[in-house]
Amino acid sequence: MQPLAERMRPHTLEDYIGQQHLVGPNGILRRMITSGRISSFILWGPPGVGKTTLATIIASTLDVPFFTLSAVTSGVKDVRDVIDKARGATFFNNARPILFIDEIHRFSKSQQDSLLGAVEQGVFTLIGATTENPSFEVIRPLLSRCQVYTLNPLTKDDLLSLCQRVLAKDNVLKKQNIQLAETDALLRYSGGDARKLLNILELLSESVQGDEPLTITDTLVAERLQQNPLAYDKDGEMHYDIISAFIKSIRGSDPDAAIYWLARMIEGGEDPAFIARRLIISASEDIGLANPNAMLLANAAFDAVQKIGWPEGRIPLAEATIYLATSPKSNSAYNAINMALQTVRHTGNQPVPLHLRNAPTQLMAELGYSDGYKYPHDYPGHYVAQQYMPDAMKDTVFFHPAETDKVQRKTDNNK
Repeated sequence: MQPLAERMRPHTLEDYIGQQHLVGPNGILRRMITSGRISSFILWGPPGVGKTTLATIIASTLDVPFFTLSAVTSGVKDVRDVIDKARGATFFNNARPILFIDEIHRFSKSQQDSLLGAVEQGVFTLIGATTENPSFEVIRPLLSRCQVYTLNPLTKDDLLSLCQRVLAKDNVLKKQNIQLAETDALLRYSGGDARKLLNILELLSESVQGDEPLTITDTLVAERLQQNPLAYDKDGEMHYDIISAFIKSIRGSDPDAAIYWLARMIEGGEDPAFIARRLIISASEDIGLANPNAMLLANAAFDAVQKIGWPEGRIPLAEATIYLATSPKSNSAYNAINMALQTVRHTGNQPVPLHLRNAPTQLMAELGYSDGYKYPHDYPGHYVAQQYMPDAMKDTVFFHPAETDKVQRKTDNNK
């Protein structure tokens, strides 16, 4: 017998739940289907929101040949074979076939390159599905030939509607005496993923014998599932979204938000060394010269995590996170090095002024190397004004101290 998720897969847009911005009365995909003309596109969204189902419904509604490839199991040869089949289908059918590629972000560059010609020539309409940001994972030439449509996690109302439909229409579950007394845990554990919701319902239904009634409560769901593994793919987009939120919360001086995102990473199984390295970067980039001790504490947290490991390693990470979030902020050093690098790239190799050059030989000394150099320690305050920049850049300024900086620029007025 097929799994519940497969038995309940919709076959028409009327049965499709969610994504009303795409398939509702004014949705772009519904209008394309109604017109009978669709262009290549990529469906981007989290697991279990209906990407594969939507592609299947489109092909079925338009009554066109439908080919599928899985990026996990297909190579370049498989892509070329499908292209040849699509050419043959096009010859016998006026409508262009649809090629659906699941997990298209897993396709290598060469596999994606092999699709370009066929997409350009209209051999087939490409529909890709991905859980990762296409702008990172799909090559630019292919991306430029496809529209990207975002699918959202299913809402609470969507999931409740799906539950009611399953209990009323599935040939297996409708024969059981199942009552939905509470739904909070069911919805929380599914996390907006229809497939996960259906898997949970199927698991619960299989936990009772014969005609035994089943009353679904939050306690029952928690007992059957034991735990709720958080959605956190260390190689996926959410990984980068959460670390971005973490760093931006520190930069924005919000210790509560920073601690929350730290907890999300810890609970999701993030590598503690990765978190510690990001703290060191934040200490340099965002706290900088406003509090040089931040770098010392971030480094100390990294060393502590390396020495003591989990779970105690969370404590120095939390200490460093709160310290950085509550520290005064300055990015003057960050800005200075970026401006200097940009200048170097545009101005090339400017000559070192003669008085700053090294003069290890008599010939170099005779050529004026080091001539006229003023040794700062010989002057009051260990400072004397002199030119250190190349001649063409002698008035260039890179370091603009922030009001919060613990250091300031030396001038003739503060020597």
